[in-house]
Amino acid sequence: MHDIRFIRENPDAFDAAMAARGLEPQAARLIELDRERREATSARQELETERNTKSKLIGQAKAKGDEDEFNRLRTEVDTLKARMEEADEAARKGDELLNQHLAALPNMPLEDVPAGKDEESNEEVRGWGDPRDFSFEPKDHVALGEGLNGLDFEKAAAMSGARFAILSGGLARLERALAAFMLDIHTQEHGYLEVSPPYLVRDEALFGTGQLPKFSEDLFKADDRWLIPTAEVPLTNMVRDAVHGEAGFPMRLTAHTPCFRSEAGSAGRDTRGLIRMHQFDKVEMVSIAKPEDSEEELERMTACAEEILRRLELPYRVMLLCTGDMGFAACRTYDLEIWVPTQQTYREISSCSNCGDFQARRMNARFKREGEKKPEFLHTLNGSGVAVGRAMVGILENHQNEDGSIAIPQALRPYMGGLEVLSAS
Repeated sequence: MHDIRFIRENPDAFDAAMAARGLEPQAARLIELDRERREATSARQELETERNTKSKLIGQAKAKGDEDEFNRLRTEVDTLKARMEEADEAARKGDELLNQHLAALPNMPLEDVPAGKDEESNEEVRGWGDPRDFSFEPKDHVALGEGLNGLDFEKAAAMSGARFAILSGGLARLERALAAFMLDIHTQEHGYLEVSPPYLVRDEALFGTGQLPKFSEDLFKADDRWLIPTAEVPLTNMVRDAVHGEAGFPMRLTAHTPCFRSEAGSAGRDTRGLIRMHQFDKVEMVSIAKPEDSEEELERMTACAEEILRRLELPYRVMLLCTGDMGFAACRTYDLEIWVPTQQTYREISSCSNCGDFQARRMNARFKREGEKKPEFLHTLNGSGVAVGRAMVGILENHQNEDGSIAIPQALRPYMGGLEVLSAS
């Protein structure tokens, strides 16, 4: 959510930020809505002052026994009450309309975020590892998984439809091992607190992190609650509707959860395999920080995700996303992309974003500095640490042997009971 006061004072800067997001100028309309809202509020206050003054005169007229004056003033007060109700309704509608417009607009990118319409304008920041030079024709992860008797899309489709998979045997164990490995690294070495959050949330939680109201079609709903698209939602909402002391920040949280996404608009994209699923597991990192610390915290969070990929021995690159490719709530985003041999390209496995105070305003999440009276909005950050299914894709394809078996990365072997090679059972 945006600060209307900032927009009033910096309309050109706000319009420039929205233009970088591919939108038409917004400030003039927002300022007009704000003017109408404030005028209605001011009118209501003036009517209340007048009513209070005449209410006192009613008492005086009654004390004097002036019945005509008493009745005249009472009629005027009743009329003022009716006008106050109309002004209240106008102010309420003005607030609602302004907030609807503000809630539909994406976060402002930071000034040094590269400008661009799509991923073609993203900038590579760094890379790690070299793509493997195979001495044989590598198989894709679907063929490998099926060859291991551990991946079944047909049975999953029969019970749930497309974009679901059944993992069994060694692959099911590998999925569990990956999640445990990631959690251990983040909690024991990176200082994140492990959380087991709800998988169902209310509207206000998704509004807080920016998925609602704009992206409802990307979500799954169960009665009056929503299945989480990422653990970012419940983790970030842990600080909502409160004023916190500054001593507890930065607050670093991590969780392993299933994630549920409708993948609306992705028809025909990644229809084969584990890249784009309706249900997938992910280890998420969330940081809540003071404003002056959030950029440094983003660099730290990205490094934490990179460490996972290095220990899994997966070649990757870090991309700074351009203004047109960032998520709705982000002001700066790094994508981590792993090399997928059979696609001969890098694919996203983690996205680490600084959202500034954008989500905190929507959640009313604030903190108060020691010795200060006025609270400030917190900054929120989130990042995949990392997507479990995509990590499995990376391991299967990058660590495959010619016979279809999979070499388990050294760091993961303790989580696989010491197993060094995953073969068909």
